[in-house]
Amino acid sequence: MNKSQLIEQVAERLEMSRKEAAEVVEAVIQAITESVAKGERVAISGFGIFEQVFRAARTGRNPRTGETVKIGAVTIPKFRPGTDFKNIVAGARDMTQRVTGGSGGAEAAEPKVAEKATAAKKTATKKATAAKKTATKKATAAKKTATKKATAAKKTATKKATAAKKTATKKATAAKKTATKKATAAKEAANPGS
Repeated sequence: MNKSQLIEQVAERLEMSRKEAAEVVEAVIQAITESVAKGERVAISGFGIFEQVFRAARTGRNPRTGETVKIGAVTIPKFRPGTDFKNIVAGARDMTQRVTGGSGGAEAAEPKVAEKATAAKKTATKKATAAKKTATKKATAAKKTATKKATAAKKTATKKATAAKKTATKKATAAKKTATKKATAAKEAANPGS
C-alpha cells in the first residue's frame, strides 16, 4: 500500500472526501515527523512507538572490498511496533477486536473512529498552524539578526578603511617631509659656499 492508497482507505472508512482524508493523513505524518525530529517520543497506543535513536561512530567493513571503513555518528528515526499490532500481523488476533474493543461489532465502532479522526484532524491543524507561526517568527528573528550583523560589519569596515586612509596620509606626509629635508640637505652639501 502506498500513500495514495492509504488516503483512499481513510476517505472510504471515514466517509469523507479524498481531499479531507489527504489532509488528515498529511497532518498525522507531519505531526509524527516534527515530534520525532525534535527528539520527542511518539507513542500510539496499540500501534507502536516512533522515536529518535543515536548511533555512535563505529568501524564497519566495505562489503565489496572488505576494507575497514569509519562510519560517523548519526541520529535516525526508529519505529517499534506495539503488542496489538504485532498480534494482528501474526494472526493471533482479529482486526475487528482492535477496532471495536472486543464487543458490539465493527459498526458500533464507526462513529467513535470518525470522532477520533475529526479530533485528530483539528489537533493536527492546530499543531501545523503553531509550527508555521514559530517558523515565521524564527525566520523573522534570523533576518533581523543577519541585518544587524551586516550593518555592524559595514560600520566596522568603514571605520577600518577610514583609519587606514588616515594612516596612509600621515605616512605619505611624513615621507614627503623626509624627502624634502634630504633634498635640502643634499643641496646644501653640494653647494657649501652659497
